[in-house]
Amino acid sequence: MGSGFSLFFAPDVPGTNLGDLPESCVASVLQNMDPQQICQLAVLNRAFRGASSADFVWESKLPLNYEEIFKRLFGDFSEEVCKKDLYSVLCHHNSFDADHKKAWLDKSSGKICLAISSNGLSITGIDDRRHWNRIPTKESRFSSIAYLQQTWWFEVNGEVEFPLPAGTYSVFFRLQLGKSTKRFGRRVCNSENVHGWDIKPMQFQLSTSGKQQATSCYLRKSGNWNYYHGGDFVVENSNKPTKIKFSMMQIDCTHTKGGLCVDSVVVYPVEFKEWLAYF
Repeated sequence: MGSGFSLFFAPDVPGTNLGDLPESCVASVLQNMDPQQICQLAVLNRAFRGASSADFVWESKLPLNYEEIFKRLFGDFSEEVCKKDLYSVLCHHNSFDADHKKAWLDKSSGKICLAISSNGLSITGIDDRRHWNRIPTKESRFSSIAYLQQTWWFEVNGEVEFPLPAGTYSVFFRLQLGKSTKRFGRRVCNSENVHGWDIKPMQFQLSTSGKQQATSCYLRKSGNWNYYHGGDFVVENSNKPTKIKFSMMQIDCTHTKGGLCVDSVVVYPVEFKEWLAYF
């Protein structure tokens, strides 16, 4: 934060204190800080508390198309909404499309993230209980996952349309080999039914604005949730919704596959690759 920030904590000039600073001056400084720092400084005094609620301070932390994002999630937008409150609302995991999808503002980067639940995906054979089961779990932000016992034909498709801000994004599939449970209060993962995934690779496909790409990889690491990279795409125009289609399949019917948990598909800013454990 440098010398400009340390100035606020320098010894007071005789006859003056931090409370004498004009709110407009303080707000101009806060505008260049991240949200966490703004909230910390808000408790210093009345001037900082008032400045920390200024609309132009929080509007600088919002995506440029925040009005369209708000309309997509809640159906309407009012100019009278305090920008600080708007920022707080968008940071929640907001559900849309029959609660099968979520969108939120990442506090660390200020960028939009999306998640599509297994219930929001088209899964071949999902209604056949001989092959698939819906399992409630606290390990998913959607509180349930789809568990594959066994199948010859594995195919999962999905899509989402959302007014994403301009930028580069990555699509990941959150999967786990094995079914986790609690035993004596500890998490354990049963991998006995895991089979078939080391014979042929999983095929991932991604389509946006007429552009398509495909990747593939073997599913080998069991016991934990992993993010499998499905591709990247660029959003150039934030004034209109971006439609994203994605799929994963392993349709070689020479062998069966089983023991796979499907949680969700996520759309994150491309820089999230650095900390996501994808393969």
